[in-house]
Amino acid sequence: MQNNAGFNTPADKLVLIVDDDDSVRELIEFIVKEDGFRVEKASDGAEALAKARSLHPDLILLDLMLPKFGGFEIVRELQGDDTGDIPIVIITGRYTDRSTSEMIKQESNVKEFMEKPIKLHVLSATVHRILHTQPPPKKAKP
Repeated sequence: MQNNAGFNTPADKLVLIVDDDDSVRELIEFIVKEDGFRVEKASDGAEALAKARSLHPDLILLDLMLPKFGGFEIVRELQGDDTGDIPIVIITGRYTDRSTSEMIKQESNVKEFMEKPIKLHVLSATVHRILHTQPPPKKAKP
């Protein structure tokens, strides 16, 4: 559903968070839920592929270093079937040189590449930009 300004509603969008580090996954979940999105999580590559295929999320936030399939294999695997249109944001703690990150960005379903530690406001803005949504109004603090 779109609002008057032509933006989608965050509550209508499902974001799949894939990271094997519980604390990182929980932090990203907090940010994404705070912005009004629905969230599903996966802690390894096999679970990520299964959830991507069964739930067809609107966006995948994907760590590169995962057990049971790495992030790059997931990116490639999801291009091959009806999940090829799901945008992916790569989030990695592994140092990647410029040529490697540029190569990953060339993949048709990769929309953004971020390095950890994640800048929370940048992650939030990126998710909203890709999904054509607006953040909810900030609640006034008492």
